[in-house]
Amino acid sequence: MARARGGFTLIELLLAISILAMMAVLGWRGLDSIVRSRGALTDEMDQSRGLQLAFAQMQSDCAHLADSALLSNRAYLQAEDNRITLVRMVMNDNQPTRLQVVSYRVNADGVLTRRESNATRDLTQLDNLWQAALSDADTSGSVALQSRVQGMGMRLWVTGAATQPQVPVAASAGNWQPAAGVGTSGVANRVTGLEVSLSLQGQTVPMVKAFLLGAL
Repeated sequence: MARARGGFTLIELLLAISILAMMAVLGWRGLDSIVRSRGALTDEMDQSRGLQLAFAQMQSDCAHLADSALLSNRAYLQAEDNRITLVRMVMNDNQPTRLQVVSYRVNADGVLTRRESNATRDLTQLDNLWQAALSDADTSGSVALQSRVQGMGMRLWVTGAATQPQVPVAASAGNWQPAAGVGTSGVANRVTGLEVSLSLQGQTVPMVKAFLLGAL
């Protein structure tokens, strides 16, 4: 009598195909989850790197903030929500100290930008550069520092007493006060610190950094 040939039945083949299909789906979901997590992690790292660079640039500008004597009692800092304008010193090798207006802005697209004017030793030209920066009429190119910014807030560390207060009195920790524009003309107080908070999209807690204002 002839012996039956060994093999798989149709049901066994269908069962094996079903198991392989389930394993493929589970494997694809696991791989997709890994890819998504990697993408989110890369995005967070890019944001952190952008914030570090933005804060590093702000620290450099604040450390080289022009002193009131050099400006003949002109305004040196204007800080309000989503806007910072300041005058800093530019000290290059083998060149005299010059002055430069620097502006930080959060535009309507949620991008934090930095713009710097030409450096000058002429205070009259500096006045024009300052007014152009305040009115956003400066035509010099800007550099994007951070995207997906919901808002930028500032507080100022004020010491001393103001004969003509330009910083509003408000309940706050220590001498930190909400920024509303600061100048040196007629003011006996000293603004020695600037705190900047950046709120990013998708993050509930803003990133906060405090800077010492140099050369005051």
